[in-house]
Amino acid sequence: MPPFLQNLLALPAKTKAVLGVSAVAILAIAFVMLKIATAPSYALIATGLDPAQTGKITAALDTQGVAYELRNNGTALAVEKASTAQARIALAGQGVSVSGGGTQPGNELLDQSKLGASQFQQQKTAQRALEGEVAKTLSGIDGVSSPRVQIVMPQDDLFADTSSPATASIMLGNSADTLQPGAVRGMAQLAAGAVQGLKTDNVTITDATGAILWPSADAGGDGSGSSKQSAEARFARQKEATINAMLAGTLGPGKAQVKVNADLNMDETTEKALKYGTNTVPLSTTVDNETLTGTGAANAAGKAGTGSNVPTYSNNGNANAAGTGNYKSKKGSTQYGVDKTVTDTKKAGGAINKLDVALIVDKSVPPAVFTQLKSTVAAAAGISTARGDTMTAQQMAFAKPVTPKAGPVPTTMLGPLKWVGLGLASLLFLFFMTRGLKKRESENLGTPAWLTTIEEPMSLAQLEARTQPNYLDTAASAMLPPRVPDASLHQLDQLMEREPERVAAQVKAWMAED
Repeated sequence: MPPFLQNLLALPAKTKAVLGVSAVAILAIAFVMLKIATAPSYALIATGLDPAQTGKITAALDTQGVAYELRNNGTALAVEKASTAQARIALAGQGVSVSGGGTQPGNELLDQSKLGASQFQQQKTAQRALEGEVAKTLSGIDGVSSPRVQIVMPQDDLFADTSSPATASIMLGNSADTLQPGAVRGMAQLAAGAVQGLKTDNVTITDATGAILWPSADAGGDGSGSSKQSAEARFARQKEATINAMLAGTLGPGKAQVKVNADLNMDETTEKALKYGTNTVPLSTTVDNETLTGTGAANAAGKAGTGSNVPTYSNNGNANAAGTGNYKSKKGSTQYGVDKTVTDTKKAGGAINKLDVALIVDKSVPPAVFTQLKSTVAAAAGISTARGDTMTAQQMAFAKPVTPKAGPVPTTMLGPLKWVGLGLASLLFLFFMTRGLKKRESENLGTPAWLTTIEEPMSLAQLEARTQPNYLDTAASAMLPPRVPDASLHQLDQLMEREPERVAAQVKAWMAED
């Protein structure tokens, strides 16, 4: 067994307990410090978020595999410092804005009114409060972020024909492709209903790119407020988000990426169809009956007149013989009705003309998995060969994420570092102190010569003789030190000789006290 372990086992139980507690404390502090040092560093990118938008923000970050933290009860967002740019791009690509604190103030402005404000200031404060409330209402629409509202109220005029109507301008913080069909018309109706005397024709809505969404031909026609390009971009983004989320959950973040290019038919069409059945129903029937009965005599002479010119009918076929004749005719027609179905269908725009899908997979993915992914992504995207859809899949090496450099030690770590240093110093002190004590215990100092001399019987004259300078002894180093006369004893002797009565009285007083 090594000497160190022997010395450690030979220590008292109390010392062992102190050493054990110190070692455990140092290991715990070292573990905490290592965890703090290796923990990812998060940077705050947005504050004052609307909790209603938090779900959209987290879904967009999960799709791109960006780690995040929600703080302040879901109103603040923090992401890893190395992924800050990726997080902003992911949120912008999904049409989600994290510009917290950009909402216009509303009715809270009325609570801050100052005493002595002029009528103009009061009117402007009320107008700003109305603008803020309209902006808050519009921000609750799906796909709308950071709207800004400006309202021009009409001025009171004596003549109604010269007064100007109320107008409103709405600036959205996002592009139009994030809006659902009918959202623009709904925003115009909301603004017009919230402001007295405001009509929808006097509302102007623009997106972040400056494109006019209302009033426009697209918005006025079907209420969608989105062009063909906007609808295609929205459709492609929804497809990409769904497929990328599936790939991230299967392979992990940063292993595969899908891009979709959609060609949609936004034209509205009307289709009419006429279909006949096999069953018939009589609708009307017409019957025409004709009957004629006649008699005649022999006409051998052939007299002139109409009588001889009217033909007669005879059973024996003799024209000159007398006889009778009957004539009957029956005609009928029936009009039948056939089962008939007339269908009038109005088809809205949005049919898919063609889809082009591109799939990129990292080389670390096994080829067998890559082959399965191609068929899975094709089914998820809705690829149809009859429609002419195409899909391209490639496997290549992805770029490695940049590892952030370690920055300076934060000031919050100085406290734990002090405790670590104190623990290490205590452990070193106990170790060296124990080692020194064990070393001194193991040394053999021997028996001093003066101790042997004292233990042997010796007279006072011999001890005094040993203190003489001319006394030689081999154990001179162990001799007792020379006796030094005490000056106080000499002074006491002199006092007893000069004043014996005083000394005797003092001794009696001491004895009486005892």
